[in-house]
Amino acid sequence: MHPADLRIEEYTYDLPDDRIARYPLSERDSSKLLVFDQDVITDDHYSNIATRLPQGALMVFNQAKVVHARILFKKPTGGMIEVFCLAPDVQYADIPTAMQQRGSVLWECLVGGASKWKDGMELQLVNDIPGFVLSATIADRRNGSYLLQLTWDDANLTFAEVLHYAGKMPLPPYLRREAAAADEAGYQTVYAKDEGSVAAPTAGLHFTEAVMEKLAARGIDIAFVTLHVGAGTFIPVKSDTMHGHNMHAEWIEVTREMVCCLLDRQGMPIVAVGTTSLRTLETLYWIGNKVLNGITPDLHGVAIAQWEPYEDSVQHTATAALTALLAYMDKLGKDRLITRTQILIAPGYRFRMVTALVTNFHQPQSTLLLLVAALAGPDWRKIYDHALKHDYRFLSFGDGCLISSAVDA
Repeated sequence: MHPADLRIEEYTYDLPDDRIARYPLSERDSSKLLVFDQDVITDDHYSNIATRLPQGALMVFNQAKVVHARILFKKPTGGMIEVFCLAPDVQYADIPTAMQQRGSVLWECLVGGASKWKDGMELQLVNDIPGFVLSATIADRRNGSYLLQLTWDDANLTFAEVLHYAGKMPLPPYLRREAAAADEAGYQTVYAKDEGSVAAPTAGLHFTEAVMEKLAARGIDIAFVTLHVGAGTFIPVKSDTMHGHNMHAEWIEVTREMVCCLLDRQGMPIVAVGTTSLRTLETLYWIGNKVLNGITPDLHGVAIAQWEPYEDSVQHTATAALTALLAYMDKLGKDRLITRTQILIAPGYRFRMVTALVTNFHQPQSTLLLLVAALAGPDWRKIYDHALKHDYRFLSFGDGCLISSAVDA
């Protein structure tokens, strides 16, 4: 069956409200860890995850950093408008370039109370910082979102700095609470580096410096990629089948050194920490496969569309694909690959890069749950049933699992 024909109602479960973790634990690595390996489930904690991985494994983390994407503006009449910054306008080469803009920037946003915002009306930031002025006007109305012209008076400030001063931490909507001071650190991984994400790569929230040291002591190597998580990760699948769902595109950034590392590790365990890391790694395969098939990837647009992995009849080995990707990067004179991916991983997907996944427990009828089902097969229900029966905490601040699978190289 083509994944487009999957019925989303078949990928659901009953998630009681009291099982949603609305706050993180005081000790990140004390979170519970469900280990699923060869049909066997055992219970553990993240503090012991190093003992659950084979020596010589490579763990790949997403080092995206969450920005203060929620901004409150005031209308001239006194009413409030909330803006959620999604992604930079297409005129910017990538998120880092857009984040470094000074004085003004164009940004795609969701707008709460948009019906009250008339064309030509300029809004002012609601903020206690004296002398700091941030204004917003509508540049374009799009399908479900708005392109806003954001302008600030201090031209020495980058947009990254403006968000830090003006915005608030964008907690997931299902937490149903305002961000607190503790969320500044709690909703950020300890290794976060590249600013631009509007949601945390939550599988990494459980890792501490102590856990990273244990991984190194066991001979487990650590590497990093970047996928800037978009708000689309929270969009539910509303169509009966996946054919009617438009997967959101997200920015990825991977260094040449990382691609070389992956090429050297072929045939060895590669563990993705989080669905975002997994989607990035699998995207690299498909870009290289595209190059081998004589197709030029659209690195300035969407390099891999959501259904491409299921429709490409000529599929090469991961080694060949990564080798081709390196040669293509050299041809372009690039030491890092920056593009967008729309890849949708669902049952029927053939994994090429990853042998195991560390991930949280995801919402019913979500694309993230489909990814887990693609890796674990029908046993995803056994995993989730066990977690529900054994008091695991769910979603962003909840517990997680380590799921192993065989790679078809």
